[in-house]
Amino acid sequence: MYSLEMSGFFKKQGGEQDTMGLFEEVYEVVKKIPEGKVATYGQIAKIIKRPRSAKIVGWALHSNPYPGIVPCHRVVNRNGELSGGFAFGGKEIQRKMLENERIKFEEDGIINLKKYLWNPETDNNQNEYVDIKSHV
Repeated sequence: MYSLEMSGFFKKQGGEQDTMGLFEEVYEVVKKIPEGKVATYGQIAKIIKRPRSAKIVGWALHSNPYPGIVPCHRVVNRNGELSGGFAFGGKEIQRKMLENERIKFEEDGIINLKKYLWNPETDNNQNEYVDIKSHV
């Protein structure tokens, strides 16, 4: 099995792998996505200054230790499609959660990113001040 550590992706800092720091960066960004908006894995990767790391973002979200605080269900692929390996129970659960936030799906099951894609600079963000460490 090919691991992140074997790939050399993570740089050693102080002799330790910086996996948790990267995952925490992902969680900090994702918790800011407001209800009724979605982000893409690649968008999150760019925000954390790792533009070629969309898969790493997916791995971080799959192991989200803050369910209910970090809204992983609001992250979709670059085409507006839902994740096949959604951690909360699959595509149908993810879709239902997004529909409950008033996100509408096209007939082909895709989210219109022109309408629902989160813009961190302009979209009102109610989740910005949630301290995820206080919920552990």
